[in-house]
Amino acid sequence: MFADRAKIYIRSGKGGDGHVSFRRELYVPNGGPDGGDGGRGGDVIFEVDEGLNTLTDYRHKRKYAAVDGEEGGKRRCHGKDGQDIILKVPAGTIIREESTGKIVADMSGDNIRQVVLKGGRGGQGNMHYATATMQVPKYAQPGQPAQELMVQLELKVIADVGLVGFPNVGKSTLLSRVTNARPKIANYHFTTLNPNLGVVDFDDGDGFVIADIPGLIEGASEGVGLGHEFLRHIERTKVIIHMVDAASTEGRDPVADIYAINKELSAYNPEIASRPQVIAANKIDAIYDQDESDPIRRLKEEFEPKGIHVFAISAVSGQGLNELLYYVREQLQEIGTETTVFEPEFFPEDLSIQNNLPYTVEKSEEEEGVYLVEGPKIERMLGYTNLDSEKGFAFFQHFLKESGILTDLENAGIQEGDTVRMYSLEFDYYK
Repeated sequence: MFADRAKIYIRSGKGGDGHVSFRRELYVPNGGPDGGDGGRGGDVIFEVDEGLNTLTDYRHKRKYAAVDGEEGGKRRCHGKDGQDIILKVPAGTIIREESTGKIVADMSGDNIRQVVLKGGRGGQGNMHYATATMQVPKYAQPGQPAQELMVQLELKVIADVGLVGFPNVGKSTLLSRVTNARPKIANYHFTTLNPNLGVVDFDDGDGFVIADIPGLIEGASEGVGLGHEFLRHIERTKVIIHMVDAASTEGRDPVADIYAINKELSAYNPEIASRPQVIAANKIDAIYDQDESDPIRRLKEEFEPKGIHVFAISAVSGQGLNELLYYVREQLQEIGTETTVFEPEFFPEDLSIQNNLPYTVEKSEEEEGVYLVEGPKIERMLGYTNLDSEKGFAFFQHFLKESGILTDLENAGIQEGDTVRMYSLEFDYYK
């Protein structure tokens, strides 16, 4: 199946912590502070790769993280910056925040490279905190935390013209006839399982991109058939060529087909249904009875008063194709051919430090008398607290009480003398 969607987890790099150290010099209290700054965390960057046309790579690997910045060192040494991670995507990829569905970025048009998550800034070393009254600062600034996000990648193909219609009406045949595309063609429903793109060239060089969207059927907007999977690919198109089987080779009424597909377009997105349309009445070479039930005349009488032009064509023989294509080009020239780029609705840089971050309290199943306290809330606290200082330790005690961790430990059955482990930090519990 065509890979046009993927859900991935992305995380920028954490800023490196500032360093606490002192140089050793005579007559300088404690040698004087010389702790260096931490390095910057790496960014998460999305970049368009013109050689890609699907999101297949993101079906196999789901987690992507930039490198954390390194801690500052002695002698004012700056920690190494974390390496950025660059994620390559095809043009037309939309990045959405997974829980809200809001657009973070649209990798289309001129937007070929975007920093989606910024790495954390490195913390300042203790050399920055020396003052006339505090000549021996024993603390440094921790690095800023990483940003993390679960995102949905969604590919909306970039085409000027969308080719829609019921299965087996000749869309792939038309595309192969007027463009350089070579779609698979056969006489059965749903031959096309992914959008095919082709470029329509003219002698004066002013061409356009056309996309053959897999066959729509009634109920497509509700998930029936293949239409639901690919309706998103016509969202960028400016003109819609609505193709019907004028000869009714499968017994369907072409007028009813037009109304049925337009109903599905309106149900999916009314704005798309209101875009300029042109009807390509295909398979006229198979029409043998041209009496009062002439399907071309019926289509023109029904839709041309509504401003929708009808062109009688044969995708097999090429009859009527030039008139159709030149008309579509005129429509595009009136509209303009700038790529439709969706505006961002979600801004990761606005994510603030949350006070309601989760944590867990569990009794260790492997070690007797050991309780494990873990989670983002604990990681964030440890990153900002210097437990070696009196002030930092007082804050730590206040944090355990006010956050409810002590209550949760008691509810879990902790006894005096038992061990509490918070990642690399361990201490014995006493009331």
